[in-house]
Amino acid sequence: MLAPNKFIAIAEETGMIVPIGAWAMRHACIEAQKWPEHTIVAVNLSAVQFASRDLIDEVKGALSGARLPPERLELEITESYLIKDSSGARDTMNSLRALGVRVALDDFGTGYSSLAYLRSFPLDKLKIDRAFTHALEHDEQDEAGAIVRAIIQLATALKLRITVEGVETASQLEALRAMGCGEMQGYYFARPIPPEKISAFLEDWRAGRGATLEHTMAARTSH
Repeated sequence: MLAPNKFIAIAEETGMIVPIGAWAMRHACIEAQKWPEHTIVAVNLSAVQFASRDLIDEVKGALSGARLPPERLELEITESYLIKDSSGARDTMNSLRALGVRVALDDFGTGYSSLAYLRSFPLDKLKIDRAFTHALEHDEQDEAGAIVRAIIQLATALKLRITVEGVETASQLEALRAMGCGEMQGYYFARPIPPEKISAFLEDWRAGRGATLEHTMAARTSH
């Protein structure tokens, strides 16, 4: 077994990331179709895959093959491709949203994180990078907290949804809830789960902790 940081760069260099990404998307949609109707599946897209001319057809095929409603698929992209080809990225995102698919900007707050993206591109969600979450518990000057609050306020004003990544402790959860964040992901909620155990996990969550803790379940499929 190899971690993604071991093989993704090689897969992108060779172009293999495109068929790998298409396979991941198809299987993610097939699995999500078995879940309760209110759940969505979030699939990470490589910048190379996002730039592929076949992406829209691949998304259509994955949805139709799994009979999954498009609003239950969320595609996560990073800002690297937005920098390289802003015009092409905008066209692709418009085409995806025309299908009914959601588009999220991953790892927001790192890299360039230009605010111009929020005006120029048709986004549905910002995902705040886990680095800010991890800093909250040791943030004596409240610098990380100030950034997270600012991003949440900005996203709310622009009618964008927010997911905070990397939640691992109850104190991080409570701090983020106090900031007005209601959508989070991380090991506090669950470690990676085999597909056949997802439905049981959701049922257990809704019957137990889910009754007292607001959450959105997004199963992430990484290449």
